[in-house]
Amino acid sequence: MLVLSRKSNESIVINNNIKVTVVEIRGDKVRLGIEAPKNIPVHREEIYNQITGQPTTGPAAPTETNP
Repeated sequence: MLVLSRKSNESIVINNNIKVTVVEIRGDKVRLGIEAPKNIPVHREEIYNQITGQPTTGPAAPTETNP
């Protein structure tokens, strides 16, 4: 997993056609804006799991990275 740091109103671009922008940071919540072509579905993970029939799990546990 690639982990990036972004501030409010900063973005990342994926594959030249998907833009993810940090819209707001409030407490422990981050609001993201996602711009993607209409033919690319974008779902929250729990909705994606329902669509695909995968079991829904709780929030992902933080992972440790070794320098």
